[in-house]
Amino acid sequence: MISVDEALSKVLALTTVTRSEEIALKDGRGRVLAEPAHALLTQPPFDAASMDGYAIRAEDAGGALRVIGEAAAGRPWDGAAEPGSAVRIFTGAPVPEGFDTVVMQENTAREGDTLRLTEPPRARHIRAKGSDFTQGARFDPARPLTGRDLGLLAAMNIARLRVRARPRVAVLPGGDELVPPGAEPGPGQIICSNDVAVAAIAASAGADAVCLPIATDTEEDLRARLTEAAAFDLIVTIGGASVGDHDLIGRVTEGFGMERSFYKIAMRPGKPLIAGRIGQAAMIGLPGNPVSSIVCAEIFIRPLLRAMLGLPPEDRLREGVLGRDLPAEGPRTHYLRARLSGGAPATVTPFEDQDSARLALMSQADALLVRPAGEAALKAGARMVYLPLD
Repeated sequence: MISVDEALSKVLALTTVTRSEEIALKDGRGRVLAEPAHALLTQPPFDAASMDGYAIRAEDAGGALRVIGEAAAGRPWDGAAEPGSAVRIFTGAPVPEGFDTVVMQENTAREGDTLRLTEPPRARHIRAKGSDFTQGARFDPARPLTGRDLGLLAAMNIARLRVRARPRVAVLPGGDELVPPGAEPGPGQIICSNDVAVAAIAASAGADAVCLPIATDTEEDLRARLTEAAAFDLIVTIGGASVGDHDLIGRVTEGFGMERSFYKIAMRPGKPLIAGRIGQAAMIGLPGNPVSSIVCAEIFIRPLLRAMLGLPPEDRLREGVLGRDLPAEGPRTHYLRARLSGGAPATVTPFEDQDSARLALMSQADALLVRPAGEAALKAGARMVYLPLD
């Protein structure tokens, strides 16, 4: 068995960055830029008033002023500044040339066209031209785009984006004991849930994930499903990776010419995990145990998809305080389902029951508490690291 860190390194070595494609700006939320965007204009494009009030020359602030015009957003005033003059101005309007200060209307008194300041100006209240960004400014956040990012790109006058194509992921569950949700299980059968969970994790990481029909425990059926999945960027099989007569993944993938990177890792849950490449597709074989498949998807598939999108590695681990005593750890890195509480640092309390078949506890978990192999017994209050869950 290899360590989790070594296994993750080998998984990331399978990365092939996806092609780029062009999309409309409105479709950009959650997508990853394939190349930097550059502003097509300057913002603000002129010195703009940041308050409703009057544009004046600072040197004229001590005496009576004559109002000679009005400027509003979209309706600039084009006259010339004169000594002792002022222009009524509204937020967002261009500040006319020659004026250098905007006085808030609350600090003025006006009678007809005569204006007096009731308080001396303490700030210019002008947004300088280019104070947000200038033409040609580079934007490349190296993360999925948010709605806030799309607002910025729109302000940069960018209507279309070049982004990374979403990795296409085929999720293939296998086993005669499985039936899809909504079906009536026969004797000895259970509902197939792992594929739904893993596909959802892949989708949340930016992929287009497809759940293929359940493969039966025959080499012929598994070959047919793998052939169907060959055009995808990542093939994820679930089940069939342990030692046993009906565990077919290893045998069948070898027949497809799979270049295996490793088999079995020193972690719990999730020991029987296969990774490698079949043709142009990366392939990960997850264990069939429900919790094991979800934990392995979080540890290995999410970082792999991030790399396929051209994004740098992300440190997702956080430091917290242990919420209860724990016994000494065994020979494998252990990921314990846990609840978070309190402030910063969070208190991380693992569930008493860590049965890897209990999906209800997986659903209730906020985090995976990470315990290194061979770690000594710990008391509540000890510092620990954890992986937050979405």
